[in-house]
Amino acid sequence: MSGTAPLPADIATLDDYERHAATRLDPATWAHIQQGATTANRAALARWGLVPRPMRPLDGGSTALTLLGQSHAAPILLAPVAYHRLAHAQGEVATAQAAAALDTGFVASTLSSVPLETIAQALHAAARELQRPAPPPLWFQLYLQPDPATSLALVRRAEAAGYGVLVLTVDAAIKRAEFALPPGVEAANLAGLPPPRHQAAAQGGSLVFGSALAAQAPTWQTLAWLRRETALPLVVKGLLHPDDVRRARDAGADGVIVSNHAGRVLDGVAPALPLLPAIRAALGPDFPLLFDGGIRRGSDALKALALGAQAVLVGAPQLHALAVGGMAGVAHMLHILRTEFELAMAQCGCARIADIDRELVVAL
Repeated sequence: MSGTAPLPADIATLDDYERHAATRLDPATWAHIQQGATTANRAALARWGLVPRPMRPLDGGSTALTLLGQSHAAPILLAPVAYHRLAHAQGEVATAQAAAALDTGFVASTLSSVPLETIAQALHAAARELQRPAPPPLWFQLYLQPDPATSLALVRRAEAAGYGVLVLTVDAAIKRAEFALPPGVEAANLAGLPPPRHQAAAQGGSLVFGSALAAQAPTWQTLAWLRRETALPLVVKGLLHPDDVRRARDAGADGVIVSNHAGRVLDGVAPALPLLPAIRAALGPDFPLLFDGGIRRGSDALKALALGAQAVLVGAPQLHALAVGGMAGVAHMLHILRTEFELAMAQCGCARIADIDRELVVAL
């Protein structure tokens, strides 16, 4: 596996990794990684307080859960984040090795800077080296491509490489893209294809409407097509309205990730956390619902679960930790987050994930 370079001695939180990463990356790359900066998401998390329930028995406590038929050591996954090689030369390989070391589910991005097959191989090899009985869950996130055949080819590659869940992102087809990738960093899964387009060209009196970019944005018909084309569990990422998540479920989605894309796509988009209770109510108690929106502490994850999520995803801290310490940095970052989460559960009297409920949080 990747080398274990010494980590700064003063790192105790994910915020510390962010602080150190700001000094390790060039300004343009740092600005790109921090775009959106999850400010509204972090503020939303701060507006909820935990209501601990001490004196409850903690014997046999565990953070384990089953999600979409897969076993997870904890309800914390690595979110799909593009271009890990912006932060470290080994890119997603180092992240996959860290995921194996901490037995953490990993969602690989369409825009990964390492081919999806290489990521899967790295995860499985690391799990074998660590003598794990099985690697952690590995999911593939799909950005739809202009040609449906290209999208389907990505799905088939993910299936063949052993990815267990397909995540369709639906909220980022139309967005600004002004960051130029540095030499040596590319969308490895799309090698040989035209560069990904995220910005519309002006046509007639419209800047977006009528453009090819708008025409390729996902629709409900797209979801129905994808559902027909794969037997993998299908999760939709980027829905925020209860009616939309209910429609996705009825169209065959097996799960939903509530996410506002860290505010990177739409200026003024609502933070994701306050929307969780209504979405959970719309879906019922058992439908797989995940949350991705500014998680930086174990207590953040506990709040999200109390408000209706079954698991959370963590995004930008992957790149912060990669920039500081490569594989060892990501593994340490996950260890911090997992430890904080388990401590928060214990301090709130929750021995198991099933003990976490709405009574655990109060609006401040």
